[in-house]
Amino acid sequence: MSEGPVLHLYKYGRKTELHTDACKQGYGAILLQEAEDGKLHPVYYMSKKTNTAEEKYDSYELEVLAIINALKKFRVYLLGQHFKIVTDCSAFQKTMQKKELITRIARWALQLEEFDYEIEHRAGSRMKHVDALSRYPVMMVCNDTLTSKLKKAQEEDDNIQTLKSLLEKQESEEFFERNGILYKYLNGRELIVTPKAMQAELIKLIHENGHFSVGKTEEIVKQEFFIPNLSKVVKKVIVNCVPCILANKKTGKKEGFLNPISKESIPLSTYHVDFIGPLPSTTKNYQHIFTVVDAFTKFTWLYPVKTVSAESALEKLKQQQKTFGNPIRIISDRDSAFTSKLFNDYCDEENIQHLQIATGIPRGNGQVERIHRTLIPVLTKLSLDDSTKWYKYVDRLQRILNSTISRSTKWTPFELLVGIKMRNKEDILIKDLLLEEMAKELLEQREFLRNDAKKNIETLQSENRKTYNRRRKKDSLYKENDLVAIQRTQFGAGLKLRPKFLGPYKVTKVNSKDRYEVERLVSTMDRTQPPPQLI
Repeated sequence: MSEGPVLHLYKYGRKTELHTDACKQGYGAILLQEAEDGKLHPVYYMSKKTNTAEEKYDSYELEVLAIINALKKFRVYLLGQHFKIVTDCSAFQKTMQKKELITRIARWALQLEEFDYEIEHRAGSRMKHVDALSRYPVMMVCNDTLTSKLKKAQEEDDNIQTLKSLLEKQESEEFFERNGILYKYLNGRELIVTPKAMQAELIKLIHENGHFSVGKTEEIVKQEFFIPNLSKVVKKVIVNCVPCILANKKTGKKEGFLNPISKESIPLSTYHVDFIGPLPSTTKNYQHIFTVVDAFTKFTWLYPVKTVSAESALEKLKQQQKTFGNPIRIISDRDSAFTSKLFNDYCDEENIQHLQIATGIPRGNGQVERIHRTLIPVLTKLSLDDSTKWYKYVDRLQRILNSTISRSTKWTPFELLVGIKMRNKEDILIKDLLLEEMAKELLEQREFLRNDAKKNIETLQSENRKTYNRRRKKDSLYKENDLVAIQRTQFGAGLKLRPKFLGPYKVTKVNSKDRYEVERLVSTMDRTQPPPQLI
């Protein structure tokens, strides 16, 4: 403390050197000048972490990058005077002498031309002072407050006190005590033996400084502390980190098995409904299609509409009601048109059960989603010349859909609904007699057809369930008042960095088939509460 400071003030004209080093994680530089004592003293330090693109550079490119950025940083000090660049990369000098350079290096070479410098190569063993600046920063967590807390916790830990007692009787090559704190020698490092009561707190403190991965957190902990079974303890802490739960995308098998909707053996009992659009506006201002699919027969009704609203949906359902009456239940998503009071009042008045699928899970309304996946490309191809003319193809497309054999039932939707094959204009040449005979035969076999269709549907559902469940794992079970986080299902423009999960939420009701009702916690979550689980 009686000697002058190591860091000196810059003085123009004195012997100046720029020492640089780089690695995949970062690069650093030190500007040095000769002082009155004839020795080089640091004037300025610089270090920076490489970005994702820079991490892919070759080693000599990283070395040049370190020099270029150091020259930009220290330009006001180096411009107009001769100085020496010292690096441990012998390839740098040879690269600068080449006549043909890649674009990036050539651009850097041009920036070097405004400086008066010479290059000196030194072995890496003599560049440790600048090498330290290029390494990934290791967070130092051992401050005075933490040290005193660790000391007190060690005094209350029976196992550590036992070790200290043994050290008083016999020296150990593995453990030693300094200033009342127990240390352990491991791989050339002196590590603080962390008492069990502080292990989770310490790991949490380190992890929350950057929400590092398990591996990175473990590496930082091992720099200063000894914790038995470290990997296991770190994983336990990180798996309960709320910000990580909400922000990280989950990998591996997803939770929850497929729960197919039970089918009635009669047509027109269950409707799947949804809107598709917006589509290019037509001359009649139609921009959407309201789709209704009968769950049993797969019969489909397509209604062009002007708006996505409860009024539009009810207008078309009442139009169907004139011919087919009411279904037993309607299945829809949670679009505002279907969650509105107007739509639900209609269902109550007509004694229709209204089921709404879970938010962000379109497979719950898979019947109508499957139709929409077919509908869009077909309409696109039909209206290539003028996309605003899609409206005139909707009726034709509906007819084709209902007269085509369904993969699940093995029959056409029209046959299962009416009992005869649809008579299209392409079938004009078929004799009326043949149609009459076919109608008689189908009337006699109608019950058989419907039972056969139900069996085919159940067989396909079973196959789909096996295929789907192979990629899934058993879902987690939650109870009322449990805290959970819900996966975000919409990522529009500007939402790339938003958390992957929303929450925390509290479970208010447990429904059947892995479904829950939740409410969002408005206030900040109490630190004493357990962390949210994932849905």
